Amino acid sequence: MAISNDYGAFIEKSTISPTPSSSFPSLKGLTFAIKDIFDVEGRVTGFGNPDWLRTHSAATSTAPVVSSLLEAGATSLGITIMDEMAYSINGENAHYGTPVNPVASERVPGGSSSGSAVAVAAGLVDFSIAGTDTGGSVRVPASYCGIFGLRPSHGVVSTVGVTPMAQSFDTVGWFARDTATLKRVGCVLLQQHDVDAKEPSQLIIADDCFKLCSVPRELLVLPVVQSVDKSFGGNTVINKVDLGEYIQENVPSLKHFMTSETQREFCIPSLMALSSSMRMLQRYEFKMNHGEWVSSVKPEFGPGISERIEEAIRVSDEKIDLCRLVKTELLTALSTLLGENGVLVIPTVPGPPPHLQADVVALESFRSRAFSLLSIAGVSGLCQVSIPLGLHENLPISVSLVANHGSDGFLLSLVDSLSKFM
Repeated sequence: MAISNDYGAFIEKSTISPTPSSSFPSLKGLTFAIKDIFDVEGRVTGFGNPDWLRTHSAATSTAPVVSSLLEAGATSLGITIMDEMAYSINGENAHYGTPVNPVASERVPGGSSSGSAVAVAAGLVDFSIAGTDTGGSVRVPASYCGIFGLRPSHGVVSTVGVTPMAQSFDTVGWFARDTATLKRVGCVLLQQHDVDAKEPSQLIIADDCFKLCSVPRELLVLPVVQSVDKSFGGNTVINKVDLGEYIQENVPSLKHFMTSETQREFCIPSLMALSSSMRMLQRYEFKMNHGEWVSSVKPEFGPGISERIEEAIRVSDEKIDLCRLVKTELLTALSTLLGENGVLVIPTVPGPPPHLQADVVALESFRSRAFSLLSIAGVSGLCQVSIPLGLHENLPISVSLVANHGSDGFLLSLVDSLSKFM
């Protein structure tokens, strides 16, 4: 495969110089990329689709997230390609091309923040911003491209000036190749001071979730357990949990989403139901946001995207209140499970990145298991960081740590400490 010098990551290369607001800007000297979902004053935000670009006006102001990074001394080097309407986790774009995964060129880079992840993984920028991780748009490409990616707690980072997908889930996350940069960016976007790593009150291994993953459990769990032992002297409490069973017992409204589909082999029924409720609310909110535009413009969408958007346009509001109730119940249940400074360990995705242009039917089982895992933090709104663990059979693998809502600073400091031993 011929690879361009920017790996196809950018839709537009243009430098935006920093506008430091202090004498000691915390991100001075760092470069970053901006996903084509953030407003930049004077530029039309493309949202991954040429018809969207054609029918919208230039932004009259810059998204506060972008402004805060420039004010902290970082320099933007351009705008990155994304999946159309942020409606895919593959990273393939039928109009603008698919960015090349730098660590597995025959595999998808992950989406919808494909270009942002590739730009970091290829060393083109120091970090990049990616919104919205509505269903997995930070965590999936981070895993597939072998980099760190944080999906912060829902609502803690401003989404003003970010084209919405589904506001009940939309979050602004970021990528970096190292934890020090990930944390530096976090201090700016979370508006927090750097803090020393605290020992987790408990490390909870979601044993059943690792059965959804094709990568051997020990390759994902052992690095976390061993690094925690080395960081904190081997005194951390380590528990195992059947997360699916716990959620089924503590999220009563999920029963309304249990169907024959959720009882399939090689799945966790409660997580399948959780995924179903998540995607239903996403479709409904997407329709509320963009249904009128889709109906009037009749835009051209690529394969896969077209079918998903058609499904969203047809969705009713029949179970929407139940979807929102599931969100509330899950947040309460997981907050109780974790307690203060507890950490949940889960696979980020069910395995290595799929092949480029893989058959949609063949991918269905993988996608189903992926959304089962992604819905845990997605629906609850908890913060989650994907941690690269090198290669297995020459393909990138990762593990994720999940912490309570609002514990983003704690999680970033913890991962920074653990990374020294991984």
